Amino acid sequence: MTMTSTTTIPAAPAVPIRGALRPLGQTEVRITGGFWGRRQRVNGSATLSHIEARLESEGWLPNFDLAAAGTLPEGRRGREFSDSEVYKYLEALAWEIGRTDDPALEQRFRAIVARVAAAQEPDGYLDTMFGRPGQDARWTNLEWGHELYCLGHLFQAAVARERTRPGAGDGLIDVARRAADLVCDVFGPGGIESICGHAEVEVGLAELARLAGEGRYLEQARLFVERHGAGTLAEHEWGRSYYQDDVPVRDAEALRGHAVRANYLAAAAVDVAVDAGDDELLDALRRQWARTIARRTYITGGQGSHHQDEAFGDDWELPPDRAYSETCASIGSIMFTWRLFLADGEARYADLIERSLYNVVETSPSAEGTSFYYANTLHERVPGTPADPDATSPRAASSLRAPWFEVSCCPPNVARTFASLDSYVAAATDDGIRLLQYAPSEVRTVVGGGTPVELDVETRYPEDGLVRVTVHADAEFTLGLRVPGWASGALLRVRSADGVSERSVDPGFAEVRRSFAEGDVVELELPVAPRISVPDSRIDAVRGCVAIERGPEVLALESVDLAPAGLDDVARVVLDASVAPVERDGRVWVRVGVLPADESAWPYGQATDASSSETFDVPLVAYHDWAERGPSTMRVFLPVM
Repeated sequence: MTMTSTTTIPAAPAVPIRGALRPLGQTEVRITGGFWGRRQRVNGSATLSHIEARLESEGWLPNFDLAAAGTLPEGRRGREFSDSEVYKYLEALAWEIGRTDDPALEQRFRAIVARVAAAQEPDGYLDTMFGRPGQDARWTNLEWGHELYCLGHLFQAAVARERTRPGAGDGLIDVARRAADLVCDVFGPGGIESICGHAEVEVGLAELARLAGEGRYLEQARLFVERHGAGTLAEHEWGRSYYQDDVPVRDAEALRGHAVRANYLAAAAVDVAVDAGDDELLDALRRQWARTIARRTYITGGQGSHHQDEAFGDDWELPPDRAYSETCASIGSIMFTWRLFLADGEARYADLIERSLYNVVETSPSAEGTSFYYANTLHERVPGTPADPDATSPRAASSLRAPWFEVSCCPPNVARTFASLDSYVAAATDDGIRLLQYAPSEVRTVVGGGTPVELDVETRYPEDGLVRVTVHADAEFTLGLRVPGWASGALLRVRSADGVSERSVDPGFAEVRRSFAEGDVVELELPVAPRISVPDSRIDAVRGCVAIERGPEVLALESVDLAPAGLDDVARVVLDASVAPVERDGRVWVRVGVLPADESAWPYGQATDASSSETFDVPLVAYHDWAERGPSTMRVFLPVM
C-alpha cells in the first residue's frame, strides 16, 4: 500500500510526496549508543572541527571572503568545485545541530553562512570560480566547471537547515532560493538546454521543491534529468558515458560512467519519478539498480573498478586489487537506494545500505575521525606510507588514510552522512514501523490515523546478533524487523503478559501485528557467525577465491597478523576452506597454508605445488578497521588451497 505523508515534514534528507514508507526525522528517531553511536560522537567531536580547520587553511572558505571583497580571482585557492565542500560541511553541521542542539556548532554555522551569503551576486549567482573579471564567464564550461554541482550541494544544505531548524533566520534558505530561481531562469524553457557535467543540482532542486512547495524547482530537476543522454556536453576522452550523457536515463540498462555522478543522477531521477508520478522512469531505475548490484558492485557494497575515470567497469569487472570504490560513490549509492526503498519498501534496499555503511563509509574515516580513505581497495599489495598530517595528499594517492586531499569531496560527504544517520534507522508504514538499521535507539512517532508508537531498541549489533525492542505505549500497530539476506536461521521472539512465543523467520521483514501493551518485548536473533562467501564464477578476478563475512561486516587478512608465523605479506597465504571459520578471543580465525616462495625468472609454465602441507590459524580483522594498526598488506578475497 502506498502511504502519503500527512504528518509534520520530518527532519530527514529525503522526503518524497508519496511512497510505500514515510521517512522518520531526527525528532522521531535517535541513535543512543553502540557502534553507530560511537561513530556519531567522533563525527561530532572531531571530524567536523577537522574539516572546518582544513577548509580554512586550504583557502576554500576564504574564497568566499575574497568574492565578497571583490578581489577575485587573485588569491583564490582550490579546484573549481571547492565551494561544494563548504556546502557539504554546512549540511553536516545542520544535521549535527539538529541531533545535538550544540550552541557552539550553531554559532559556527551562522558565521559560515554569513560569509557565503556575502559572496552571492545580486541576481542570485554564487560561485567563486567563475563570472568575474579575470575569470571565465558563467556557465561556459558545463562539462567541468561544476557551477551547478556546487549549487546542488548548497540546496541540500539549505534543506537540512530548514528541516532541522525551521525559520532559523540565518539566511541560508534565502541564499539557496535566489540561486535556484536563477538556475530556473537560465536553464529552464527557452534558456540554455544543457546539463552539468557532474550530476547533483538535480537532487538538490528536487528536495528544495519539496521543502518550498515550489513546482518550478521540480520541473527544472526533471528537465535536467531528461536532458541526460541528449549529447549536449562535449565529447569526453572516456566517452559521454562518463557524465551519463550517452543514453537517456530511462533507456539505460545499468549505472555506468563516473560512479558518483551516476548515483547522484539516479537518486535525483527517483525523486523526479516519484513526485511527478512517472512510473515508467521509476521502473527503469529499479532495473538499473538491480543489474548494477548484481554485476557491478563489490562485496563491500563499493562501486567503481576504474581508477582513471573513477568509473564503473563492465558487468563482472570487479578486480579487488584495482577496486577504486570511491567513498563518495557508496554515499551516492545509499542516496539512490534509500529513495528506492521509500518508494517500494523492499528489504533488499536496506540490506545494501547496511553493507555500504559498514564496509565503505565506515572504512573511510580513521577511528579518530581525522583521516580518510578516498578510494577503498580490497587488496593492498604493498604496505602503505603514512600520510604527512600537515600535508594535502593527491586525490586517492595516499596508500593509508590521509587527513586531507586536493580533491576532498569524501570527508564532508562522510560527515553529513553520519550526522544524518538517525534518519536511516527506521521508517513508518500506514499502520506501523519498520526497523531497518540496528543500533541502540529510540523511536517516538505517530502512525496511521494517530496511533502513538514508542520503542526502545537495545542491541550490541554487529558484535552480537540479538536485537531487543521494548514497547512503551499501549497501541495496536505492526512492527517489522529487517532480516538481512545473509541471516538464514533467524528467530523472532515476542515476550508479553501472555507468555513467550518464538518462530523462525526468513530474510525480508519479520512482522508482528498485535495490540501491544507497555512493556511488551520483541526480540530478533540474527545468526552473526562467520561464513564463507563464494563469488560468482563470472567475476574472473576472484575465481578460485572466497571471502569471509560475519554479520554485516566483511573481514580481511592483514599482514600484521601473520608475524607470529614468520610472514610479512598476505600474497603467499591460501585458505583451507575445509575448516570452517571460528570465533575465539573476540576475533574470527581461519586455517591457512603458505605457497612456496618462487623466484622463477618467468612466471608462466608448469603447475607448482599449491602450498606447503603445514597449516596454521590466523585471525582476521573487520575490513573497516584495516590499517588502523599501521602499514600492512591486506586482502579480502583469499585463494583456496
